[in-house]
Amino acid sequence: MPKTSARLLSLLSLLQARRDWPGALLAERLDVSQRTVRRDVDRLRELGYPIAAFKGPDGGYRLEAGTELPPLLFDDEQAVALAIALQIATTTGAGIEEAAARALNTVRQVMPARLRHRIDTLQVTAVERPAIRPDPQVDSGVLMALSAAVHAREVLRFDYGPASPPGADDNGVHTPPRRVQPHHLVTWGGRWYLVAWDLDREDWRSFRADRITPRTPTGPRFTPRELPGGEVAAFVAGRFLGSDGSGDWPCRGEVILDLPAAAVSRYTRDGVVEELGPDRCRLVLGSWSWPALAAAIGRFDADIEVVGPAELKDAFAHLAQRFANAATGSPATP
Repeated sequence: MPKTSARLLSLLSLLQARRDWPGALLAERLDVSQRTVRRDVDRLRELGYPIAAFKGPDGGYRLEAGTELPPLLFDDEQAVALAIALQIATTTGAGIEEAAARALNTVRQVMPARLRHRIDTLQVTAVERPAIRPDPQVDSGVLMALSAAVHAREVLRFDYGPASPPGADDNGVHTPPRRVQPHHLVTWGGRWYLVAWDLDREDWRSFRADRITPRTPTGPRFTPRELPGGEVAAFVAGRFLGSDGSGDWPCRGEVILDLPAAAVSRYTRDGVVEELGPDRCRLVLGSWSWPALAAAIGRFDADIEVVGPAELKDAFAHLAQRFANAATGSPATP
């Protein structure tokens, strides 16, 4: 029979692996009697672990959440994964950088030497994507309030606007709070968004979490609605593609390039590339505006044949004149 301390760690590991454990199965896995299991459970309870007993034909034990955080037990893979996650927490925009650093230091101190060495050699430098302006940080308390409302399925009231006092818009005019049914809290491109059904506008909306000031208390519970498309990732991506919520770019055009399809597809994230020959391909691409679409296509060093629409041809002509003026130093045409 293993020593009591080792057996307690094994018992704790089993209790963390699944929700309910029949007493007989625990005894079998630990190779002890059920009476010994009961004694070990009592010892863990004395150490602060809230272990509940349940009755029935397969009566057993369940590790529940408590009012305090007792010592945790991680296997090697879990410990390494936790350390990596804490090191890259600076890119989440959740305002938890200092807390993550303290948590990593705490975890490291209680790790065995072999794991501490692995963590010390695994130095991850979290580099945020370049941006014209830094992504806004969200107060962790706001994220917790939004997440709690999503989980509880309770109507949420909040003031919404950049750097505005509660209940006021950008011009200082007091406005009523937004009332929504919160469904999902998501992160996209370094920012946090709340996906919700707007009760006043009777439509789906996505709100930047850094602009939300929650009000209390929350409202009544609601029955969740079915998100358009059924998947939150596709819904959010669609909202960023088309401002009308159609899930497509406002401007989409078709051209033929004198380049191999393999060379074009390598640099096209959401375009459609069709091979027309060894050094010729068809490209269908979208963007926010026609000049932006023409500029995106123009970055390919190849001759371009515009298939359509006419707005794309006009955009190429407009950019051609602008570039010609820039090359000769001529004044811009109105």
